[in-house]
Amino acid sequence: MVRLDEVDLKILLALIRDPRIQVSELADEAGVARNTAQSRLRRLQRAEILREGGRDIDLGLLGYDVLAFVTLEVNHRELDAVVTSLRQIPNVLEIHETSGRGDLWVRLIATDTHQLQLVLRQILRIKGVTRSETTFALHSHLAYRASPLLEHYAEHDH
Repeated sequence: MVRLDEVDLKILLALIRDPRIQVSELADEAGVARNTAQSRLRRLQRAEILREGGRDIDLGLLGYDVLAFVTLEVNHRELDAVVTSLRQIPNVLEIHETSGRGDLWVRLIATDTHQLQLVLRQILRIKGVTRSETTFALHSHLAYRASPLLEHYAEHDH
């Protein structure tokens, strides 16, 4: 597990807010010299906390290695309020309204199963959530990616 200090966190948060941010702006955001920001950025990339494109963060290396997908059934009159409440939970990475079984699909991350259980209990206390089904990810074979589709699009679709 990699430990991050306040400067590392400021750099990562700035990158999430603006993936095209310049190193000089990163330095300003983090309150450090440009060379310090550049060396921290390289260190985060070498440690593979920043994945391939330099803007995707591997939370597993920070100790968040329990990934779960939760399907929620929701009282439809409460749907917007449920989504608003879910957005307040830091462990919630994604929320998608779905068709088929369940109403919302939620991607969660936690440091361990105990933390995951606490988050699930928090979710089940949200007014309007009527049922949940949780599936654990045992291994990720392919992380989110867009480049193959864009490469295909560039070659074939226009």
